[in-house]
Amino acid sequence: MNTKQIAGHRLFILDTNVLIHDPSSLFRFKEHDIFLPMMVLEELDNNKIGRTEVARNARQASRFLDELVSDARVDEIEQGIPLQLSGFNHEENCGRLFFQTRSFSQNLPEYLPGNKADNNILGTAVALQGKFPETRITMVSKDINLRIKATALGIAAEDYHNDKVLDDTDLLFKGHHELEEGFWDMHGKQMDSWIESGRTFYRVSGPDVENWSPNQFLHSKDESGFTAIVRSISEKNEAVIETLRDYSTPAHKVWGINARNREQNYALNLLMDPDIDFVSLLGMAGSGKTLLTLAAGLQQTLEQKRYQEIIMTRVTVPVGDDIGFLPGTEEEKMTPWMGALMDNLEVLGPSNHGGDWERAATNDLLSKRIKIRSMNFMRGRTFLNRYLILDEAQNMTPKQLKTLITRAGPGTKVVCLGNISQIDTPYLTETTSGLTYVVDRFKSWPHSGHVTLIRGERSRLADYASDAL
Repeated sequence: MNTKQIAGHRLFILDTNVLIHDPSSLFRFKEHDIFLPMMVLEELDNNKIGRTEVARNARQASRFLDELVSDARVDEIEQGIPLQLSGFNHEENCGRLFFQTRSFSQNLPEYLPGNKADNNILGTAVALQGKFPETRITMVSKDINLRIKATALGIAAEDYHNDKVLDDTDLLFKGHHELEEGFWDMHGKQMDSWIESGRTFYRVSGPDVENWSPNQFLHSKDESGFTAIVRSISEKNEAVIETLRDYSTPAHKVWGINARNREQNYALNLLMDPDIDFVSLLGMAGSGKTLLTLAAGLQQTLEQKRYQEIIMTRVTVPVGDDIGFLPGTEEEKMTPWMGALMDNLEVLGPSNHGGDWERAATNDLLSKRIKIRSMNFMRGRTFLNRYLILDEAQNMTPKQLKTLITRAGPGTKVVCLGNISQIDTPYLTETTSGLTYVVDRFKSWPHSGHVTLIRGERSRLADYASDAL
């Protein structure tokens, strides 16, 4: 490594888990330089075999590194390789990539053995800090313990934050907005209204309109009960809003159920709207996400014939210890993971007052129109006129959700369900979850909608447990 090339710059030392978490992290540090210890390449090599997400990301990171060094000479590697690669946006002053091309004396304390991979990387960071005192050296790792050890040895350490969608989940799009008092006095002077196909529409303009999003729900602060959905927003800050259908009344039941609160009514309006292709529902346990989604799916599949069948999938991440090998077909293997589906089908199925034959016939019909699929076999598929439910989406990465959502063909509706406070996937947080990612990226698309369900409707015990435990 050339001392003149690095002195005075900021240098980031990447841990292996950063590259495995996000292979494109090499190109996310703008004008700053990156250093890769040889131990990181060794660990990438050890993790590249297999069909897991870790193995795929390790291979992708290795491919990026191969493209960067393929045309570089030995002296160019010593001076640093420009981090420029087709497919990535670059500023004029991009950083450089440095590899460890020589051994460093390990100046670690005796209580940190250098034969451990993390301590070997840490020893390299200590040596670099001693060799380049004018350079601000930072260790970047997803490993909390490695960051703690680095900080204890006087090395700046940070988590990898570039994949964060938001700085705080409180900033996440909620899907509904409360109108301020006096809203109609301020915005109603030039308001137009009309009725079309039995629906009431309003065209409003004013300062608040520019902060709205397509298919966002509006409700008044007073007791008038006014609720509406934003249908379109023009460049002149004019919005067309439509009053909602009230699914809380017996006349508007969906497969035998009604909305129990305002947010559930919002969700059913999105789920039953044929012009909305993508719906995301967030909410605490027992808020009705799966029940509402299945009810709307059954209504539109069996009654309205809008979709051919319902397909449900989820990531298979256990809460506790894995129970091991599961025998049977793909659907049989997925059945233990689909307890929520079975529980809700009991609610949506035939009444206990019906006969045994009626219940058996209905259950047989439902089983033929609802398919359980593993997300491991989704690559390359195209779903036509299907109602696709992605359950527990908070455990999916942005890449996994992109893979699943892009399976949708003409006439298919995709519904993402999840609770970002219950993430079981390692390295995923509330701000980096794929569910948070799609909610933020889809909020401005006119054919998508989102609702955060606030109230639990499962039982008073479940509600109290959610708050108290």
